[in-house]
Amino acid sequence: MTGTVFAIVMLAALLHAIWNAMVKGGADKAASMTAVIVGQGLFGLVLLPFAGVPAPEVWPWLLAGVALHLGYNVFLIQAYRIGDLTQVYPIARGASPLLVVIGTALFFHQTFSTFELASILIISVGIASTSLARKADGLFQGKAALLALITGGFIAGYSIIDGHGARLAGSALGFYGWLAAIDGIAFLAGWAVVRPTVIRDALRLRKHFFLGGGASFTAYLLVVWAFTQAPIALVTALRETSIVFALLIGVTVLRERISLAKVVSTAMTLTGAIMLRLNRT
Repeated sequence: MTGTVFAIVMLAALLHAIWNAMVKGGADKAASMTAVIVGQGLFGLVLLPFAGVPAPEVWPWLLAGVALHLGYNVFLIQAYRIGDLTQVYPIARGASPLLVVIGTALFFHQTFSTFELASILIISVGIASTSLARKADGLFQGKAALLALITGGFIAGYSIIDGHGARLAGSALGFYGWLAAIDGIAFLAGWAVVRPTVIRDALRLRKHFFLGGGASFTAYLLVVWAFTQAPIALVTALRETSIVFALLIGVTVLRERISLAKVVSTAMTLTGAIMLRLNRT
C-alpha cells in the first residue's frame, strides 16, 4: 500500500468517526442516521452530472451494493436499539476485515502474505476487544452481539461488491455517486412506509444532514477510490481504524471515560495499521 493510499484511507477513517460521533450524540439515533444517509444521497445526486452513467455491466454490482448498504443500515439500527454503541460498533467493524479476507480469497482468489494477514488480524482483534469492557460491566448483550456480527457481514459484503464494481466502472465517483443517490432514495422510501415520523425528525437535523452527510459521502468515496488502488481487504482493515479516532472524539468531545482495556485495544489497532503501512506494495 503506497503512502498516498494510506493517508487517504486514514483521512476517510477520521471522517467516518466524525459522522458516527454525530449520530451517537443525537437524541434519536434513527433520525440522526437517516439524516446522514439522506444527506450523503443528496451529495451523490448533486455530483451525478460529473459521474457519468455506468455501463450496463456495472449495474448488477451497483444494485447489489445498494441492497447490501440497505441491509447494513437496517441491522445496525436494530442492533443499536437493544445494544450499546460501544458494544455493537466494535464487533461489527472488527469482524468485517476478516470476512473480507475470506470473501476475496474464496470468490476472487486474492492472496495475502503472512505479514498482511497478521496485520489484519491484529486490527480486527484490537477493534473487537473494545466491546469486552461492556462485558466486564455486565452490559454485554448476546442478541445485540449477534446483530452486530450480521452487520459486520453486510459491511464485508458491500466492501467487496463496491470495490469490484468501482474497478469495473473505472471511476470511484462514477460508481459511488450513483450508489449513494439510489441508497438515499431507497432508505427514505423505506422509512416513508414503515415510520414516516422519522423522516420529519431527520429533516430537522440540518447539521447531521449537511455536515454528517457530507462527511459520510466523502469518507466512503475516498475508500471506494482506495479499493481501486490496493487490495480491498487491506483498505477495509485500515478504514476500521476509525475506531481510534472515535475513541479520541469520545474522550475529548463527548467526555466519555477511558479505561485501560480501551487503551490496550487502541494500541493493538494502531500496531496493525502501522504494520500495514510498513508492508509496502
